[in-house]
Amino acid sequence: MIAQLEEVNKIYKVGDNVITALQKTSLDVREGELMLIIGPSGSGKTTLLSLLGCVIYPTEGKLWVDGKEVNKMSQAQLAKLRLNTIGFVFQNFNLIAPLTAEENVMMPLNLQGVGYRDAKKRTARALEIVGMTDRRRNLPKQLSGGQQQRIAIARALVTNPKLVLCDEPTAALDKDSLGVVMHELRTLANEGKAVAVVTHDPRLMQYAHRVIEVNNGIATESTKESADLH
Repeated sequence: MIAQLEEVNKIYKVGDNVITALQKTSLDVREGELMLIIGPSGSGKTTLLSLLGCVIYPTEGKLWVDGKEVNKMSQAQLAKLRLNTIGFVFQNFNLIAPLTAEENVMMPLNLQGVGYRDAKKRTARALEIVGMTDRRRNLPKQLSGGQQQRIAIARALVTNPKLVLCDEPTAALDKDSLGVVMHELRTLANEGKAVAVVTHDPRLMQYAHRVIEVNNGIATESTKESADLH
């Protein structure tokens, strides 16, 4: 188990208004699984992902990631935990335009202070995993959306994180690219990573080991069959 939420919620106060982004939720995130977090826009699913990603603190309840209690950690400690334990994949890829695919993938290793030779080797392996070795010298603008997302997955993988968090990773992709990217993510889970994917797209359920539905800030585990009915 890589992450655990125990009666965790997230509440924001805006002036006199109190907004509950996520109601009290208990949830385990396990290695070797692709967990789909599905729900409409504004349902609280991105809040749940942000908590798992140690980007925000819980308002109430306890959250553990990689055996560490997030509630008790400083911002600097959270940043270190994110860098070394978590890989992020975003809807809009977030690749750096002037850098090649290879340089984009190598970036987290540079932040970790990994030596150049080791970083180069690990980057080559990450690109090989997502089938993008032949595109390593291309700039992002020279790649299709699906290829950019596969580079983004390689960047998330290069630090060998225990947890891979994906925020709408297929929203900008066509049907064929969607299938390729989700197959890559499912393979990572099958090989032992914990993978959590936020989406509003029911087509992604076929790739999931588990489905968490989020509606009006309430997260419930469901079978893929029942989720498919909504």
